[in-house]
Amino acid sequence: MTCQVFFCSAECYNGATIPIPQLAKKTFTVAVEGNIGSGKSSFLHYFDTSNSVEVVPEPVELWKSVRGHNTLELMYKDSERWSLTFQSYVQLTMLQVHTQKQTCPVKMIERSLYSARYCFVENLFRSGLMPSVDHAVLTEWFDWIVPNTKVGVDLFVYLRATPETCLERIRSRQRKEEAGVPLEYLETLHQLHDDWLIHQSQFKPCAPVLVVDADKEFCELKKDFERQRTDILCGYV
Repeated sequence: MTCQVFFCSAECYNGATIPIPQLAKKTFTVAVEGNIGSGKSSFLHYFDTSNSVEVVPEPVELWKSVRGHNTLELMYKDSERWSLTFQSYVQLTMLQVHTQKQTCPVKMIERSLYSARYCFVENLFRSGLMPSVDHAVLTEWFDWIVPNTKVGVDLFVYLRATPETCLERIRSRQRKEEAGVPLEYLETLHQLHDDWLIHQSQFKPCAPVLVVDADKEFCELKKDFERQRTDILCGYV
């Protein structure tokens, strides 16, 4: 069956406009992307009140309890030792998020299989914390999963906050596993997100990208969310 495609405009990072597809179909997946501390949880909580939206948080609790093992904590403590273990499990749990049965018109997920590969795995590899063979294995898995399973995304919402803002928020929320996150790590992740979702230099997003200035206070951000609500929810309200 062929879907009719409509377009509306959203403000892009450089002031240009991008087409946000409004497809004549019943369900959409919106992936909310951004650095650690960029405000993804607040964004999801805001839209969770809509009857058209089901929110699926990042499966952090699963990562913290894998048959008694906190893989997230292990990853932060010794990335070189645990990067493959952790990212393998991230890939599995994000695949489960993408493919779980949808009950509302819009499924809004916190991060995606794509950011796991293009930002976090890539950072580990480039920084020398993941051997090339581990990177190759994860890439082979990713390259098979994408065309063979239902991991499609209709829209990426990129909450773009400066690394300094992210670090301040991380310190404010005081999660044990994030206690030692350095600014340099956030700067690297920030650049990888920009390269993927804005510059599209090495990796290209599989769907349109709506960029939100997430440096603002939440009371101001809510105004932006409302202004772009129709675009964010792919035509639903």
